[in-house]
Amino acid sequence: MGTDEKRSVAFLSVLAAVFLTGMKLAVGLLTNSLGILSEAAHSGLDLVAALMTLFAVRISDKPADETHHYGHGKFEGFSAFIEVILLMVTCGYIIYEAVERIVGKSAHVEVNLAAFGVMAISIAVDISRSRSLSRVAKKYKSQALEADALHFSSDIWSSTVVIAGLVAYKFFGLVLADSIAALAVAVLVIVVSIRLGIRTVNVLLDKAPPGMRQSIEEAVAQLPGAERLESLRIRTSGVKTFVDMRLTLTRDLSFTEAHRIASLAEKKISHIIPGADVIVHADPAAPLSLKAVPKDKISSILKEHRGLFVGYHDLNIIHHQDNYLVNMHVVMAADSHVEEAHEVCDHLEAEIKQIIPGATVTIHIEPHQPDASS
Repeated sequence: MGTDEKRSVAFLSVLAAVFLTGMKLAVGLLTNSLGILSEAAHSGLDLVAALMTLFAVRISDKPADETHHYGHGKFEGFSAFIEVILLMVTCGYIIYEAVERIVGKSAHVEVNLAAFGVMAISIAVDISRSRSLSRVAKKYKSQALEADALHFSSDIWSSTVVIAGLVAYKFFGLVLADSIAALAVAVLVIVVSIRLGIRTVNVLLDKAPPGMRQSIEEAVAQLPGAERLESLRIRTSGVKTFVDMRLTLTRDLSFTEAHRIASLAEKKISHIIPGADVIVHADPAAPLSLKAVPKDKISSILKEHRGLFVGYHDLNIIHHQDNYLVNMHVVMAADSHVEEAHEVCDHLEAEIKQIIPGATVTIHIEPHQPDASS
């Protein structure tokens, strides 16, 4: 149903753009009004944008497949990006022609009832289309329809500016009013294009929507058993939002409890972002003693006593069933006595157990081989 409604409103926008473009072009050529012709070009661009929107809506609603694992929602963002380029090109032409007329290129403008009528009809149609598009865009979070609504909304203001230029030309004899109105239209469209362009690029570059990360972090912080949020990634693709997070849970939780907390996190995020695709990776918290005893600290102890032995290698710290297993290989001088080697190992073991109380320390003694690296 959502797909049908989106396609329907997009198709009606195409028909409206065809009607407005043809009407403005005909009246603009008859009156030689650059303001109306600029509006015709603007509506022509709206027609192209509406066609692209219709195409993007049809494609973006397709489900994920073997080559598009996140679906086809990016087609909406890409469509909006092309619309921005077309808008800027059109504005460049309008500005060029307006400046030509202002600096001396003579052009008689025939301002008549048709000129005012076409702009009034244009405003009425634009208001109707912008409201319909905005309503459906918000309902289904469609970027393409939102961009199309923005086009029609800008037409309302630009048409109003053109009417003001025609009034000034007709009733106050301001011959440059039409060209100035065209410039105003171009500037307005450029502003709209830049705003749309920034939003489109943010979507294409997977920028997280503003405020969304903070909302998720606040929701996760309230979860019982959750120690911290290790990582959070948010990306949008069309109407779909994907959330991938890694959550560290209290270490003494059972598998069932951990699963329940992860499910609760998914529900909270889905409440913040309806329809979101959420993946929660739940990891147990590292033991406090392991956090306080980095491997580097034991390495420092071994380096301090380097004079008692030749070298060491394969130092590993393993946590198993609330206990720590420390394994290493110590290389002694080839002429060292066995008793001396055991004293060194006992000394090292004692210092390691001061750092990790209750640890099981296993030290393998190896004689130094002159040809082998220690």
